Formats: sequence, structure tokens, C-alpha cells
Amino acid sequence: MKISDKMAVSIHYTLTNSAGEKLDSSRGEEPMVYLQGYGQIITGLENALKGKGIGDKFNTTIAPADAYGELREDMLKVVSMSMFEGMDKVEVGMQFHADANQGVDVVTVTKIDGDQVTIDGNHPMAGEALTFDVEVMDIRPATADELSHQHIHGEGCNH
Repeated sequence: MKISDKMAVSIHYTLTNSAGEKLDSSRGEEPMVYLQGYGQIITGLENALKGKGIGDKFNTTIAPADAYGELREDMLKVVSMSMFEGMDKVEVGMQFHADANQGVDVVTVTKIDGDQVTIDGNHPMAGEALTFDVEVMDIRPATADELSHQHIHGEGCNH
């Protein structure tokens, strides 16, 4: 059986950035399970998995455009410290939920200069080429319920 749309896929992976730093891994834990063709993983990885079979192992480097997007300067904003009224302390690296045109986004504090706070609405991995070391563990047709709910049903699912 090969990976195609509407398949429940289990993979083990290790994710590294262009500097070779490990960012994430499923190894030593349960494999990651997702529904192929439903945008549950980044586009570049989903495309790289198409046609793979159980036991296949491969490395793939995903360009930013097919991962978390290019770094967008328009997502950087300088705001007044007064925007954080009620906070005991604001530090670089802190993340907050912010109202956005499309709903709520997460922003990260990247710089504090006196009363001026720079916040970044880019995904933390935006602009990064990402390398995945992948092993396909299992593939099966998704159930009708999984397709209807557009996610895999497993332990802890309350559908």
C-alpha cells in the first residue's frame, strides 16, 4: 500500500534546521499519525510522502515556501509597552495571543527598547529550510468517520 490522499499515515521523524540543530522528533515516542491530503502537516512534507510505502526511510529538505512560509517583514510590529498593561514582566521570547484580521494569532516578543516592544507574528520556523529524516511506519485507508471529521480517530478522541 502506498501513501495517497484519504490515507491514515503513521511516521517517525526527526526535524532539523539548516544549521543541523534538532528541532523536534517523534523517535522514542509514539509515531505521528495524520490524514494525508488534508493539510495536517506542512505541504512540502505531505508532498514528499506521496507514493511512499511502509518501511520507507528518506530525508527531505523543505523550502520555506512549502513549510511555514517566508519571513514576512510586515508581520513585525513595534508597539508600546502599554499594550502589555497588567503584565508583571515582558521579556524577549514571550508569546501572546493577539487579535488579527483572520482571528487570533500568536506573536513573539523579539526586542524591547525602553517603551518600545517589537513583536513578530511570523511562525517561529518561518524563513527556515527544514530537513526531515522520515520513516513510514503504517498506512491504512481512513475510515468514513475520519474523513468526515477530517482527522484521525485514535486514543482520546471523543467522536
